[in-house]
Amino acid sequence: MSTKTTIDPAEAAHFDRLAHAWWDPDGPFWPLHRLNRLRAGYISERLSARFGRSANRAVPLQGIRLLDIGCGGGLLSEAMARLGAEVHGVDMVEKNIRIAQQHAEASGLAIRYTCGTAEGLAEQGESYDAVLNLEVVEHVADLPLFMSACGRLVRPGGLMVIGTLNRTAASFLTAIVGAEYVLRWLPKGTHHWRKFPKPEELEGMLLESGMRVFDRTGVKIDPFTRKFRLSPGMSVNYMLVAEKSG
Repeated sequence: MSTKTTIDPAEAAHFDRLAHAWWDPDGPFWPLHRLNRLRAGYISERLSARFGRSANRAVPLQGIRLLDIGCGGGLLSEAMARLGAEVHGVDMVEKNIRIAQQHAEASGLAIRYTCGTAEGLAEQGESYDAVLNLEVVEHVADLPLFMSACGRLVRPGGLMVIGTLNRTAASFLTAIVGAEYVLRWLPKGTHHWRKFPKPEELEGMLLESGMRVFDRTGVKIDPFTRKFRLSPGMSVNYMLVAEKSG
């Protein structure tokens, strides 16, 4: 068994302190609450098209096995479960998993939650139709190891969806200076600009796992309405969708 890990102890401690606030729409995770509907719709459309489902059905993702890696308190996991997917949510923070389990049970949703890592799942031989990798890559200790493990978890013909922040001057001003220090939308220290990956860096790592990006989009927020929307500009937030050959 490998001794390498993708867990960053400082990141784990940060999210452990905030775990109680996951389901507070006005708390420190409010951006994820606002973003959730947009990204769930985007993901559902791409998965439906890939696996031959009608996106207009009430449960278009029925029968699709999904891994929500770095699931936090389960915001995206629950959204996917409501669309019919068979969801496995995994996070490195035990408090996150307990809160996710409690909320899913109270909501009547059957979601499998476990505390663990991508590399641990890969060593166990787990495989999924799709891996959802949202707002995680900028928090791991070893990005190449993490991306390699996530790639191993996608079955041949499956998909990976990544959402993160670009490493640009615009993202430093917006996501660090603006969001954490001026507007105070996020707790200070939530993000570390040097850990933001550029799209081409992720695409190179995906290629090493036999995966090709076929769809990409930027994501923007209106600072006045706090509403997110898809955008062609990828200088700050962006999402990538990659398929695995097979």
